[in-house]
Amino acid sequence: MGKINCSDDMLFEKTIDKKTVFEGRVFDVEIKKIITPEGKESFREIVKHHGGACILPLDDEGNCYLVKQFRSPFETVMLEAPAGKIEEGEDPLTCAAREITEETGLTAGNIESVGAIAATPGYCSEIISLFIGTGLEYKGGTPDENEYISTVKMPLKDAVEMADSGTIRDAKTMALLYKAARRLGI
Repeated sequence: MGKINCSDDMLFEKTIDKKTVFEGRVFDVEIKKIITPEGKESFREIVKHHGGACILPLDDEGNCYLVKQFRSPFETVMLEAPAGKIEEGEDPLTCAAREITEETGLTAGNIESVGAIAATPGYCSEIISLFIGTGLEYKGGTPDENEYISTVKMPLKDAVEMADSGTIRDAKTMALLYKAARRLGI
């Protein structure tokens, strides 16, 4: 039952058992048996993920570079900031620098960290580190095998309007667009 204005200690669940039920290339799935704050047994299904990095390339004219790609869970093409999964032991900034080049062909002379988000904290451990890349230079890209993408250049203002209207629905991209717009006073 919900509690209003209680201490965090009154909200913690105690894990009494956990078991990995799926090991995949990108994530694992774990079932946790827990004791609720009220003392009842329950279960949690958790997607265990190494995390990701997402970067918004911004040029000197106020344009951003996004990528279009087909997203199988939704059976549609989505517009997103370049992003990818962090390899085990990899630094998020290294991942962001790799992804901007792979997906757009750009390099960023300056990459600034602007925080991180818990993408879907109700069931997934993924943390996505967010970056803004400036000082852009085109070098040519090499998407991953079986990754089919198209780069789209547009004014940051237009991209923010697309996020506001629901045309851009990807959470990591929306967070980056809003952070960049705030920094630039848009």
